Amino acid sequence: MNFENIILENEGKTALITINRPESLNALNYKTIQELSNAFEILNNDSSVRVIILTGSGEKSFVAGADIKEFADFGTNEAENLARNGQQTLFNKIENLGKPVIAAVNGFALGGGLELAMACHIRYASENAKLGLPEVTLGLIPGYGGTQRLPQLVGKGIANELIFSAKMISAERAKEIGLVNEVFSSEELLPKTKELASLIARNSPMGISKAIAAVNLAGTKEGFEREIKSFGELFEMEDKKEGVAAFLEKRKPAF
Repeated sequence: MNFENIILENEGKTALITINRPESLNALNYKTIQELSNAFEILNNDSSVRVIILTGSGEKSFVAGADIKEFADFGTNEAENLARNGQQTLFNKIENLGKPVIAAVNGFALGGGLELAMACHIRYASENAKLGLPEVTLGLIPGYGGTQRLPQLVGKGIANELIFSAKMISAERAKEIGLVNEVFSSEELLPKTKELASLIARNSPMGISKAIAAVNLAGTKEGFEREIKSFGELFEMEDKKEGVAAFLEKRKPAF
């Protein structure tokens, strides 16, 4: 599939998606959201791909936000459809994907950009990254899941502070509050992200897929039951048989 606003590259068991709209600091417009959704669908169905990395082109911006020009004149119904379509088409799809998605946040991650990073399962950031949800400065609120995912990651109090103040925070502050996992130099960011992807790709794809689904239910009454069910289901699957056999035979598993 040919893409206009993103670049899709396969590197062994790792796929790299780069949002490529440098003239607008990789801002999310409708077409980019659709292309990202299509790319994730393709990769989720590709058994050779174990881990997906998402980043932005250049060193200034991961995603600087949504493309405001597209919705400046929307009414209530259009705005609701915009938010619902974005959540269902892309953001929820990433969070519930059967494969791990790592965000390599290489600069500004603002508004929809931070919401996109938060939908990913793991976040690494460069030292120059700036993160924030500035929607209230426009008289709006985050519409792509920001009010829901940010409190889960950093707690309600800090989430309220960031959303109400609309301030940008540094990558180091984001690490302190648990919004990103690690911070690296711009030069190290992608190699370190690929290093993590390589570690993950060695492990059981089915185990990781079940773990994603269970972790996504953490804090809900369904979470423990999902863990129990998934644990049991894996005992009938080839990954578990290979993993246990490899352990008993003192060799590395071949997943």
